[in-house]
Amino acid sequence: MKLPAIPITDDHIHIDPLNGRGIEAAKDFRRSGGTHIFLVTKPSWSSGIEPSSGEDYREVFERTLRVADDIREVGVVVYPVLGVHPAEISRLAGRMGLEEAAGVMMAGLDLAAAYVQEGAAVALKSGRPHYEAAPEVLAASNAVLYHALELGADCGCAVQLHAESGPCIDVLPMAKRAGIPVERVVKHFATPDTPLVPSLIARHEGIPALARAGLRFSMESDYMDENARPGAVVGPKSVPRFTRRYLEEGLITEEDAWRIHAGTPSRTYGVEISLP
Repeated sequence: MKLPAIPITDDHIHIDPLNGRGIEAAKDFRRSGGTHIFLVTKPSWSSGIEPSSGEDYREVFERTLRVADDIREVGVVVYPVLGVHPAEISRLAGRMGLEEAAGVMMAGLDLAAAYVQEGAAVALKSGRPHYEAAPEVLAASNAVLYHALELGADCGCAVQLHAESGPCIDVLPMAKRAGIPVERVVKHFATPDTPLVPSLIARHEGIPALARAGLRFSMESDYMDENARPGAVVGPKSVPRFTRRYLEEGLITEEDAWRIHAGTPSRTYGVEISLP
């Protein structure tokens, strides 16, 4: 069965020419039927940068934007998502203390928001550690996350959350207080029970049933593009291939696919996703 003429969108992917396959991975995505990606900033240390101020994230963001330009050359529509990985708090706090680390991360998010306001990016990335962390680290991380939500409200943009596995229900009142619609808060690597917008790993076994139930969600690979971890989390071909399989086996309809790959991300990010 030939894949219907529909957009295929990866809601969270990294392309890293420095540490991984780079543009070749993007070509794999394109050859497999992929059309659109949300290209997410990697942690600062992936670029060999150890930030001491918010301004130090500029080169991290600029590298992401340069990669985005290169990917566009191979025929993929790219929407950059810029921000500060929540795991940075552990590395930064080891060098400068927790309070200063949180301040540097917030300043980095301020810089990311400036790129969004200029139209260079479409969303922010933030969150909190997905690993066990001390209460004071979690409190500082939630303060950083809340700052990101406030920035999202100010910019009128979406915020992608990298956080612990689970529904993250406590983010709902945080979003309300910050003034950002929950429809613009994305739980990356989500579980379906989240009240936020779920972005589900392409191999998630519940996708067909969730699609038939009309749940609004997107799909992602969370491809890290690191030679040290080839194929992690799943490869760049995964979103197109799983979508094709679900369609071929009649597990989802063409209408479901349009909702997953165009309707939901278009509404969430305020972009227009259509066939290139």
